[in-house]
Amino acid sequence: MKIRCIAIDDEPLALKQIGAYIVRTPFLEKIALCSNAFEALEFIREDQVDLLLVDINMPDLNGLDFVKSLERKIPVIFTTAYSEYAIDGFQVDALDYLLKPISYAMFLKSANKAKAWFDLNNKDGEIIQQPMDYLFIKAEHRLIRIHLSEIKYIEGSNEYIIIHQLKEKPLTTLMRMKNIETLLPENHFLRVHRSFIVNLNHVKVIERNRIIFDEKIYIPIGEQYKENFQKFLDKTFYI
Repeated sequence: MKIRCIAIDDEPLALKQIGAYIVRTPFLEKIALCSNAFEALEFIREDQVDLLLVDINMPDLNGLDFVKSLERKIPVIFTTAYSEYAIDGFQVDALDYLLKPISYAMFLKSANKAKAWFDLNNKDGEIIQQPMDYLFIKAEHRLIRIHLSEIKYIEGSNEYIIIHQLKEKPLTTLMRMKNIETLLPENHFLRVHRSFIVNLNHVKVIERNRIIFDEKIYIPIGEQYKENFQKFLDKTFYI
């Protein structure tokens, strides 16, 4: 599946160049080239757009304000001739920032960052299954590698998840519970509550429908998840 892109730039030559780079990149698809943010809004309303390549310094509505104004969050790579805008770009959680003049090598590096993000989250926010013992999570404006064996449990909080690890600090990322659940191997991870997924390898104490990791961490077992958890107990625990 290709990543569907819109490029926005008020400079015709720069816009044409970005368009050519998109066409040259096998995993990208050019949807539109727009000379201003208002023109881009029409395509976003009427078509599926996966990625924006936006010049920051544009008249009427600049790239930063345009991205902030969108009703739904769309991954973005900012382009600009002014390096002082880089920090502002990352404050709106941009995937990357390209400083003009932009070579194809620079563009491809950013495109690969976008692809890494989409390999974790497709256009519907779903996770692509990976037969690996680790995964990459986007947190703190970086892609961070986490070994599955180091995950203690995962906690859901609205549209975010918090990954609690054995040794490292918890990581928070924009992802839904059902999406991370599809990525984790079923023989090691089990959802035991609407808001919790546990690593079964680290479950040692169960009391009163709760998993006790230590004196401060009690994970409740939800009513609708009791049957699956009991199946796990039946296979692994003997009295």
